[in-house]
Amino acid sequence: MTALAAGIGLTILLLGLQRVFASAPTLWHNNDEQITDTSLTVVIPAFNEANNIEACLTHLLMSDKPCSHWEVLVVDDQSSDNTVEIAEQTICTVASADQPCAAVLQAGPRPTGERWVGKNWGCSQAMERVRSEWVLFIDADVTLAPDAIRRALHQSINENADLFSLAPRLTCGCLAEWMVQPIIASLLGLGFPILEANDPASKVAFAAGPFMLFRRSSYNSIGGHRALAGEVVEDLALARRIKEGGFRLRYVLGIDAVDLQMYANFEALWEGWSKNWFLGLDRSISKSLGAGGVVLLMFTLPWLLLPTSLTMAFLSNHDQILWLIDAGFGLIAILMQLSVRLWTQARFSVPLRHWWLMGIGGVIIGLIAPTSVWKSLTGRGWTWKGRSLAEAQAL
Repeated sequence: MTALAAGIGLTILLLGLQRVFASAPTLWHNNDEQITDTSLTVVIPAFNEANNIEACLTHLLMSDKPCSHWEVLVVDDQSSDNTVEIAEQTICTVASADQPCAAVLQAGPRPTGERWVGKNWGCSQAMERVRSEWVLFIDADVTLAPDAIRRALHQSINENADLFSLAPRLTCGCLAEWMVQPIIASLLGLGFPILEANDPASKVAFAAGPFMLFRRSSYNSIGGHRALAGEVVEDLALARRIKEGGFRLRYVLGIDAVDLQMYANFEALWEGWSKNWFLGLDRSISKSLGAGGVVLLMFTLPWLLLPTSLTMAFLSNHDQILWLIDAGFGLIAILMQLSVRLWTQARFSVPLRHWWLMGIGGVIIGLIAPTSVWKSLTGRGWTWKGRSLAEAQAL
């Protein structure tokens, strides 16, 4: 009956995704709108982003003009690769009279005796020179549609938002991503707190770090990244501070405007999700391990039970009908996995590529769950791009 439970779980997942995204707010299309008379700075924190920075900057610099004055700042956080050289070369190659002013800044070393993790230091240093009315933080592994910033700024102003965040479309490059990311995206989608996040009366706050557009005065009022120096999941912390400060948060789907490819290989994927899994589940051991177990049940066990049940039905002299029933439930669960991917393809244009490897993806996530708990609680091997996060644990 384990396969039956998996099938039921996948059915609930599919129905939940349809329900959540049917009512989710989306980024407006405002192709005929005039350019807003305001100012904007786009900040890209970068640490060892040699593989991503060229594509990110190229798309960004070729964007539609979002307002009367805008500029782009790449802030390098002591990269050990050639991120800076690639960024500077891209700016020189793409730059034209129609493009924004762009520059590469050096964040410099972190202050002695202070705890800074992730991109908080780079973002805070960039903000030392930002004077625009609006500031947009994007990650270097993001690529933007030409009209993404213009549409986001227009909607943010019209909705009187203090933080306007776009949920991106997750894209896959390496095989590890194809096995894991569609499952993660489905789970995130099911738990998508979009209605609560957009409700001023709700305490729920959520934002997507790859695209966060702030009204600068509101950002400064909550202390910005400097107030969250040791916060590992800074996007959620910033969203909470915006709401707690009485400011307006808007979190909407931007899947036709923002693409995000998070990991270049298995090692990076393992590091990233083992960093975030436990923190993203409220630092709860039971939630973290339970979620990992549910993923194993829904995505891995059907692939094991189907051949096992068929084999037992063929070899056994008794209970053949029961074994065939189990095999049937296993097949139904696998078909439900395919249905989830077909829905994802129709809704988010994510190809079906390697969908049959979701069973292996479930194993990987099942192992990530306890690893994330162990790393986060002990600080051992708890890293972000090779940098230790253990010092932030006590904050």
